[in-house]
Amino acid sequence: MGLAPEIAVSRWFNTSEPLSLSGLRGRPVLLHAFQMLCPGCVAHGTPQTQRAFDLFKNSDLEVIGLHTVFEHHAAMTPVSLQAFIHEYRLTFPIGVDEAADGTPIPVTMGRYGMQGTPTSILIGRAGNIVHHGFGQQSDMTLGAIIAAELAATNG
Repeated sequence: MGLAPEIAVSRWFNTSEPLSLSGLRGRPVLLHAFQMLCPGCVAHGTPQTQRAFDLFKNSDLEVIGLHTVFEHHAAMTPVSLQAFIHEYRLTFPIGVDEAADGTPIPVTMGRYGMQGTPTSILIGRAGNIVHHGFGQQSDMTLGAIIAAELAATNG
């Protein structure tokens, strides 16, 4: 699927320093794009990502949430997101996908050609896209893909 495009983030939560894919090269990265007003994200995608973060915390997997707002922009502000993160007890790093000029589609969403939210993307150790899934995915499937990438060596 090719090299993963860099993420564009305007603000970070749950991390003391900004994260970048180039800075994480050599580690697998689970990128979870969500919107806090997306029912599938709230019911399934975001809790699944928290479970992956908790389950693989002793591995070198990096989990990154990406608040990818492409609708209801006025309602989904960083202040609202901060409350959402607190209420749902999300502990993985979460970035706000950078707004793009002249389109409601934010920068990272456009770079990856995402169809909507929730979207889960696994980026391999070499920086390549290993999995790009839109919508609800089973924990078993996503866990198996993550485990296979964790077991792979870089090279």
